[in-house]
Amino acid sequence: MIAPLLSKLVIDQIVLQIKSSSGNLGAVSLLIVIAFAASFLGMTISIANERLGDHFAGKLRKFLTDMFYSKVLTLPQSYFDSEISGKILNQLSRGISTIYDFMNTATNFILPSILQSILTISIIAYFNVWIAFFMSLLFPIYLILSYYSAKWWGEEEKKKNVIEDYTRGRIQEVISNIKLVKSFLNESTEARTVSQKLDESNKIYAHQSAVYHTVDFFRNGSLVVILSIVSILVFYNTFSGNLSISEMVLILEMVNLARRPLFAMSFILSRVQMAESGSREFFEIMKLPSTEDYTKVQRGKPSKSPTLAFKNVSFKYESSDMVLKNISFDIGKQESVALVGHSGVGKSTIVNLILKLYEPTKGTLLLSGKKYSTLDYRTVRESIALVFQENELFSTTIKENVSYGMEYDEQKVLASLKQANAYDFVMKLPKGIDSEVGERGVRLSGGQKQRIQIARASYKNAPILILDEATSSLDSRSENEVQEGMRHLMKDKLVIIIAHRFSTIQNVDKVIVIDNGQVVDYGKPKELSTRKGIYSDLLRYQIEGNKKLLEQFELF
Repeated sequence: MIAPLLSKLVIDQIVLQIKSSSGNLGAVSLLIVIAFAASFLGMTISIANERLGDHFAGKLRKFLTDMFYSKVLTLPQSYFDSEISGKILNQLSRGISTIYDFMNTATNFILPSILQSILTISIIAYFNVWIAFFMSLLFPIYLILSYYSAKWWGEEEKKKNVIEDYTRGRIQEVISNIKLVKSFLNESTEARTVSQKLDESNKIYAHQSAVYHTVDFFRNGSLVVILSIVSILVFYNTFSGNLSISEMVLILEMVNLARRPLFAMSFILSRVQMAESGSREFFEIMKLPSTEDYTKVQRGKPSKSPTLAFKNVSFKYESSDMVLKNISFDIGKQESVALVGHSGVGKSTIVNLILKLYEPTKGTLLLSGKKYSTLDYRTVRESIALVFQENELFSTTIKENVSYGMEYDEQKVLASLKQANAYDFVMKLPKGIDSEVGERGVRLSGGQKQRIQIARASYKNAPILILDEATSSLDSRSENEVQEGMRHLMKDKLVIIIAHRFSTIQNVDKVIVIDNGQVVDYGKPKELSTRKGIYSDLLRYQIEGNKKLLEQFELF
């Protein structure tokens, strides 16, 4: 705002010099020095502001990422069952980007624009009220058109965001399952699916663009008309002698300066709408109720010889029928139990409840006689070592996967690898235990990945061991070798085994047979094998299948 005022004063001295040779060269020189100093100060402030802005941007991105990531880590398992990981990451990225853009806009434009608008109109009004009146008309017209344009744009942006979330999520899924995609020759279908979604997004964008530019025509048209009226008034009043040459120059420069806050306010309105639509899912996730607070340090000590009990437990997932119906059973100290049944009858759901990933719909779970509802989830999970059916590995090193979530001890890692029959193949890798396994262990075979998981369970050495199809990916030889190691791992522990191979569960203390979400049989393996029921049927199918295979090769 200083430059136009200095220009007026300089022109006044020049006019005086031309008219009466009474201009003050010293005053002109001083004004030029002040103008230089003002420019230099403005440049310094601008650079300092940008530096502070960069610092603020880094802090803001970290704050938003920490806040979102911390929130996600406290959400219940049911949330992740219904969401695609790529979609969650895209919502995080878009939310941070739009919030940051808005905050940057707010700090850099809102207050300066308001102040500059008030000062501009006030200075013009000092010299001519009518010119100031027409200039002030420009602001509501321009802003009303900008507001409705930005609001409509934001509504359409929400539709695009839904498509974008699906597209990014699908791309993430395809990359995670690239072997499946390639083996089924489905690359063209996947590419076409994403391309079609992008076409849908582009159609919305094309409509947005058409409406925006139509509104922009009228918005800029109002600007041209009003600025033309203002220019005519300025030139007429100068020609009539109501304004001096320096005042004319000052007002014209002020009119030109008025464009900046005008455009800035329009820009702010559009950024507000973009921030609202872009961060909507971000804040929806932030509003979800947290079920676990990992920041709490206090934990209960796990029992060295725990017991487990289900008392009339029923459970259903969101939007599903009842998965478990009045399940009741007890598992004693250091007892090994197998959960047996057809696929989809609720065995893995029982494991999820034991891990306190879900709360039962009704009924009670007991750990060493204490109700699960009174126990912190950390206390429960510290008591459990789990080998998943899926190969749950990070892309880091062998040693980091084996010691994941625990204090690292190299000798203990090596011992755990030996117990899981994984030591030999790990030592043959280029960097041994420092070798990286790739995303989800892609550089290892299925059996190798499973043995790393078994080594991790061995490393944790928790009093409860859960094996969810732990040897399903192993060949017969490796399975026998791992089972030998598993016997040592299972020693003095409460063990729960989910398996379809009966060789895996032949030495358990008892078997719990699950069917249609209910316990339908219960007893020792030998008892159940001679009693008519699901267990004996599954055992017979497996034996007959093996017998046919042996007969085919004339080995039986």
